Amino acid sequence: MSFVRKAAAGAWRRFRDTLTAGAERRSRRIVDPESLRDFLQSRSNLVAQSSLYGYLRTRAGTRFPELFSHEEFSKSIDIAKWNVWLACLSDLSVYAGGLLRRRTRDAEVGPLIAGAVAAILESTGIPPGAGEDFPRLAGQLRARLAACDWAAVQDDETAFVESPSALVRWAPVIEDLKRLDEEIVRNSVRFRWQEVRRDLRANLDAQALLAGATPAPSQGAGEKG
Repeated sequence: MSFVRKAAAGAWRRFRDTLTAGAERRSRRIVDPESLRDFLQSRSNLVAQSSLYGYLRTRAGTRFPELFSHEEFSKSIDIAKWNVWLACLSDLSVYAGGLLRRRTRDAEVGPLIAGAVAAILESTGIPPGAGEDFPRLAGQLRARLAACDWAAVQDDETAFVESPSALVRWAPVIEDLKRLDEEIVRNSVRFRWQEVRRDLRANLDAQALLAGATPAPSQGAGEKG
């Protein structure tokens, strides 16, 4: 098998694994910090990769496998993948915190969400190939959570503002094409969140989750570099 075909096969194998993992976890109840972290991380990964690879495949068509023969393009995909993931994690965390606040009226949901995200970022660290912007964007995620008015978060798509913009910003597609695609790309990301929101509504046990919550760590990950 040629280098190009191997690279493309590897990328799509990882993509399919992500989709499969998301489907397998779909019915898991969210009852403690561990299951909350798992949901936030897996669904953010699912939306980030399906959005990014779906857009690139649509734009490249039959030439998509050839793109992996270019080292700079492969590097750009890695950078985009991780930066879009951070934006997805940001949006989903805000939505989850808002839903938790609406169901419990507990004003202290912020530390629970911040703790879950800090644990995710700690376990992720700074991934190889993530690019120099990753620590800064992780810091912006933490700052967004720290400043969030949880009572104002609505149970709709309004929390999902960072992920559509991140895909437009980081996808390795020439700017002229991205300008033409922008509305479609943004809508495609918003559409992918619909099932995630339904899944969270169905499986979130707010009372059990708050009962098992622990204080947030004093420092989050992504601060390693």
